[in-house]
Amino acid sequence: MIGLPHYLIVAAILLTIGVFGIFVNRKNIIVILMSIELILLAVNINLVAFSAYLHNVVGQIFAMFVLTVAAAEAAVGLAILVTFFRNRGDIAVDDASMMKG
Repeated sequence: MIGLPHYLIVAAILLTIGVFGIFVNRKNIIVILMSIELILLAVNINLVAFSAYLHNVVGQIFAMFVLTVAAAEAAVGLAILVTFFRNRGDIAVDDASMMKG
């Protein structure tokens, strides 16, 4: 039977991969956005696992809000990325400081 510790271990692994993805690869904005999504997925796994463990629906409701925020973050981030690519011709993170206005 899969219990709470198994879900927490999977969430910890996903969180670690997401944090390493941000810190190790600072050049590619796509990898950074995917790493943020992995971190949010780890949070969702924790919310749903504790919700099921405590027999309370509140964690699952919060997980739906986190999914909504993650979808909005991905849409806005990709829109900024497309605009940045159209203006500069590449998506290097080092050149993003030129967008200050």
